[in-house]
Amino acid sequence: MRTIAIAGTTLELVEQGQGRPLLFLHAGEGLMTERPWLDLLARRYRVIAPSHPGWGNSPLIDGSGSVDDLAYLYLDLAKELRLDEAVLVGACFGGWIAAEMMVRSTACFTRLVLAAPLGIKLGAREERDIADMHALTRADYLRLAWADPAKGEVDYATLPDDELAAIVRGREAFALYGWKPYMHNPRLKRWLHRIDIPTLLLWGAEDGIVTPAYGDGWRREIPGARLEVIPGAGHFPHWEQPQAFADRLTAFVDGRSE
Repeated sequence: MRTIAIAGTTLELVEQGQGRPLLFLHAGEGLMTERPWLDLLARRYRVIAPSHPGWGNSPLIDGSGSVDDLAYLYLDLAKELRLDEAVLVGACFGGWIAAEMMVRSTACFTRLVLAAPLGIKLGAREERDIADMHALTRADYLRLAWADPAKGEVDYATLPDDELAAIVRGREAFALYGWKPYMHNPRLKRWLHRIDIPTLLLWGAEDGIVTPAYGDGWRREIPGARLEVIPGAGHFPHWEQPQAFADRLTAFVDGRSE
């Protein structure tokens, strides 16, 4: 864990492993480095995983910010770290940020992996593409977000105050970035055709936050993109089925997947 100064702000990031660089942009729930996804990816890659501004010890940009800010910030980070032929991976909210980056510039990256990204509107005005995560009860959220809701349970009573405060800050930031319009950029879908690197969409078969049908909508908008569905996973396949997630990602990056 270290902190880097960039673009007039600071970012807390985790760096682990060696090899080809992989920039991982985390979900709205945070990094969760205690889960095995990080160790699995770090066996093959130099994983760089920042905490988005508003999460962890990364401050909000000027006390506020937008997803546009995050996209430009991470493009600057890739340049600062001199990433070359890197893999960009984004999960959930991080997938939205990754897509916003790639419609601007793919210069530092040669592969894109989006795991159940938020960020675009596919249905009609009165149709909901993305579950209202902030309005759901905890039980309903776990049921929609996880194939096995027990895997998403957190005993908040056992957490120290600093971890609880970080969770609250992250949830506030998540709401800030995606409050209105809800968890999407109305203009992003129009520009997804600009993504000119091989793209893999990974989806949990039992994702009730954004369903695999939403994933197929992403597939149609990104030239040449492929959608793969992971059994026994919900909205966070990198947490719920970490080995399957790492295997599919690695096969794609190595050019071994069909």
